[in-house]
Amino acid sequence: MYSYEGLKRRMAEKRISKTDLAHALGMSSRTVAKITKGEKLSPRSLQRIADYLGCEPQDLGRELPDNPVLQRLREEKEAAISGGLYHELQIRMTYNSNHIEGSTLSEDQTRLIFETQTLWQDGDGGIPIDDILETVHHFRAIDYVIDHAEQPLTEQLIKELHYILKHDTRGAALSWFAVGDYKKQPNMVGGRQTAAPKEVPGRMRELLQEYESIPTVTIRDIISFHAAFERIHPFQDGNGRVGRLIALKECLRHNIVPFIIEDHKKMYYYRGLAEWDREKGYLTDTCLDGQDTFRRLLELFDL
Repeated sequence: MYSYEGLKRRMAEKRISKTDLAHALGMSSRTVAKITKGEKLSPRSLQRIADYLGCEPQDLGRELPDNPVLQRLREEKEAAISGGLYHELQIRMTYNSNHIEGSTLSEDQTRLIFETQTLWQDGDGGIPIDDILETVHHFRAIDYVIDHAEQPLTEQLIKELHYILKHDTRGAALSWFAVGDYKKQPNMVGGRQTAAPKEVPGRMRELLQEYESIPTVTIRDIISFHAAFERIHPFQDGNGRVGRLIALKECLRHNIVPFIIEDHKKMYYYRGLAEWDREKGYLTDTCLDGQDTFRRLLELFDL
């Protein structure tokens, strides 16, 4: 199915009916019927209509995904629906993913930022500005994932997620921090050495080539990619959040129920990553439990 929201909006703005459009461009009744039925037009027809309306062909509409979850997220995002699946995904995933990495914001504060673009704070304690910035950035990163869910997983896309998440933060001011690019300084996670900076490009290319060659991706393939990504730890900071955003994207891409790692289960998550080489079941079970968390969210919205 093909959605022509952009075409309908531009026709309404110019007060042009389908009959007017057909007469102006010499379109057949069959072509007009395709628009009505949501069937995709030929590239030539789309280009002619776009030229007539003064826009680009991609502005006229988009292919509707077979994935009902992705379709719902896109529809609610575009219509700015409050209180729906998109709304709750933004708040719950952003709160949990950031809190796992040490953010001081509560879930209520995260919700307030998303819903009102404001923030209150009880008591005298201050809130680090990076916690606020990275919350807003994480909202935008989820938007990016939803918009690009069906695209192949590439280094450029992964680096863009890192840029969206980390730009304008305190670390970004450091010359060696490399926002939106691979790390320049060695780093460790949980006392374990990660890939050296010079090794990262090659290991990331190898990981992506191996992953993209899988004929039918399963949830276990996505979990395996996540573990390998976190062990490479390709960025100076933000690897956990970027890795979980990648997992969300790939679940949406392959019509798999996504998973949300809740903050109170982070020690199981950390253990799973640390023990991956010895015992893959720890991380797998934690992520499958996160799938159940997401399934309960879907049930709230009859999906």
